[in-house]
Amino acid sequence: MIATAQHVAPGESAGDPLPGDFILTHGGELFSRLIQLGQALRYTGADSPYTFWNHTALIVSEDGALIEALGAGVRRSTLAAYEPTQYTIVRIEASDADRREMAAFAEHWIGAEYDWATLVSIALSLLTGAELSFGFAGQLICSGLVARAPERTTVIFEEEPSHVMPAGLAKLFGVHPPDPPLPKGRPATRT
Repeated sequence: MIATAQHVAPGESAGDPLPGDFILTHGGELFSRLIQLGQALRYTGADSPYTFWNHTALIVSEDGALIEALGAGVRRSTLAAYEPTQYTIVRIEASDADRREMAAFAEHWIGAEYDWATLVSIALSLLTGAELSFGFAGQLICSGLVARAPERTTVIFEEEPSHVMPAGLAKLFGVHPPDPPLPKGRPATRT
């Protein structure tokens, strides 16, 4: 799937988002740092820059509505919540019908629980090298939600989509971090 990336600095906004596009962002909180450390076990060498990101969310409307999976579960948010921090919008090529399918898929999951078991599964896979995959049906992590949405198009992942990490999405779509010095801003409001 072809995509372009637009790095958005703190205080700015990404114009003209479309359903099915997604954002990659990064935080400095403890849990965010742990995600980056875990990703660094898989993405090394030339792939290490992709570990810059530790969160992702799917855009589901042209007005910037997002659906994202956080510790409190899958919920609706907006791009405006991310304006205080740096984020990167990944604009994919997809038909209007595919975009509607991706948005409908994400909307279906609003209210689902965050899948802590999948995180444990990913961690065990990273630490042992074994290809373990387990989790709970009806629960998602942020990147699993975003990775499963493009499956409604022509995207096929080489790994279990529920185990795709933000770095995996960045690598698949060829999204490199913005050039330093990076104005990080303050973390997005995540209620």
